Amino acid sequence: MTHKELESYLLSFSNTWVDYPFGEGIAVYKFGHKETGDGTMYAIIEVYSKPLRVSLKCDPNLAVTLRETYETVVPGYHLSKKHWNTIICSGQLSREEIKDLARHSYNLVTNN
Repeated sequence: MTHKELESYLLSFSNTWVDYPFGEGIAVYKFGHKETGDGTMYAIIEVYSKPLRVSLKCDPNLAVTLRETYETVVPGYHLSKKHWNTIICSGQLSREEIKDLARHSYNLVTNN
């Protein structure tokens, strides 16, 4: 999965936008009001990472299960280790599994 493919999927969710508060190498995907800059992040992509790395919010119990199951799922980098996982997109998780986890992250911040 490429950055652009994942970005297209992330931006397909309602009321989302991308921001670069940490510089051009870190794309932060937010839910909320872009006009006011008021939003809650639900995904972070390290733009230049190879393989692609994406951090997603996650239910704490599921976060632990994923880390125990997949070596390419690690505690969130520079984030709450309880609520965030970083996924190394090297093929261990399928595109659909990554998309499911992205939707899960979005649903957590939108309370869906």
